[in-house]
Amino acid sequence: MIRFENVGLRYDMGPEILRDLTFEIRNQSFQFLTGPSGAGKTSLLRMLFLALKPTRGLITILGRDASTLKRTELPAIRRRIGVVFQDFRLLDHLTTYENVALPLRVRGREEDSYRRDVVDLIKWVGLGERMDASPVVLSGGEKQRAAIARALIDQPDILLADEPTGNVDPPLARRLLRLFMELNRTGTAVVIATHDLALMDQVEARRLVLGNGRLEIYD
Repeated sequence: MIRFENVGLRYDMGPEILRDLTFEIRNQSFQFLTGPSGAGKTSLLRMLFLALKPTRGLITILGRDASTLKRTELPAIRRRIGVVFQDFRLLDHLTTYENVALPLRVRGREEDSYRRDVVDLIKWVGLGERMDASPVVLSGGEKQRAAIARALIDQPDILLADEPTGNVDPPLARRLLRLFMELNRTGTAVVIATHDLALMDQVEARRLVLGNGRLEIYD
């Protein structure tokens, strides 16, 4: 679904922070992206959802050469890639329901066409009783689950999660991992960026390990 070939990345005129990355995210696959702090995990995720262009190399995404995509084509491609950001990016003046529905609302969808899907998804992540709550009163774990629901509302082919368990306790981390695994079983490819070794040890999954600018793959 996504393929990197000899991809390199540098910021401005500095040295390359990522070098010669060659790997692929396969259809319906599940993998962890890991490495020490500052290794470039977030930068790699940003390239995966086309928010950052590589300095060199080829990125093929959903069968398209990313460098040839027109600006008008990017929204449709990005809708097939759900992203759970480390800082949640929920809007405090909106309820949980409104935050999750926002991607559909901004595209002009009528609420009658998506209300049931939004409600069902919020219940699926365990926030049925927090439907009308503001993010201000949600716990860190609840905000994380709301962010996951929002990333899934477009039924993406790929889900990218940046440190989704970084601010929650171990029991909730395990619950979030079960959500991601259940999602993967329904056919969505999942990439979880994390430095949490205890989390990764709970499931047999492919590991993409960044270190010193390079990527090692352990299937």
